[in-house]
Amino acid sequence: MNTSILNPLSSSLLKQLDETLPQTQCTKCGYPDCHAYAKAMSLDEAEHNRCPPGGQEGIVRLAKILGKSEIPLDISRGLERVRPLAVINEMECIGCTLCIKACPVDAIVGAPKQLHLVVNDRCTGCDLCVPPCPVDCITMVPITETKTGWDAWSDLQAKSSKQYYDSRKIRLEREKNDLLKRQTAKAKSKLKSLSKETSSEQTVINEAARKKAIIEAAIARATEKLDQRNIK
Repeated sequence: MNTSILNPLSSSLLKQLDETLPQTQCTKCGYPDCHAYAKAMSLDEAEHNRCPPGGQEGIVRLAKILGKSEIPLDISRGLERVRPLAVINEMECIGCTLCIKACPVDAIVGAPKQLHLVVNDRCTGCDLCVPPCPVDCITMVPITETKTGWDAWSDLQAKSSKQYYDSRKIRLEREKNDLLKRQTAKAKSKLKSLSKETSSEQTVINEAARKKAIIEAAIARATEKLDQRNIK
């Protein structure tokens, strides 16, 4: 469902729920991001106890908004824990960039085949950078002593993480559009050069026609994708 077609009451509830989540974007709740989980709760499609980073305090906050009772954390989604920070072993990092692509808030920086570094102030402790690392050089190190849940994470940090996540989505969308534009321009250039080719050999002419048809189809697909993105 598109959020834009929700009635005003549902949209207000969705906004409240989304702003109440810690915005770690860890996906432990089973949804692709905090906003998607908030939408599911606003539609009564998910319980309010599926967010380990928010812990029991988070459940209390969500229950109050939803007008529901406090319930225990669904530990199948993970345990409430001391907040960790991703630490990269600089002696083992091979610069594969997989952790950079996995980080939902652009908290890891680096270039291919170069040492990657974690921007500590951005790291939400989501764990998403750990599984894709091919050399297991990332360790999640506890940094909040005995504090867990919202005691280990502030409203300001949640707001900042939301902004980082939204900025990353915009950047990725822009990069996809730029790639499509480059591919379309390259295909059009190739098509133009094929159109100028002349040959007395029928086999060569047929091959040029085949290539032309493939490129025209590729241009049509790319143009359609660009149009769809512009509509959104």
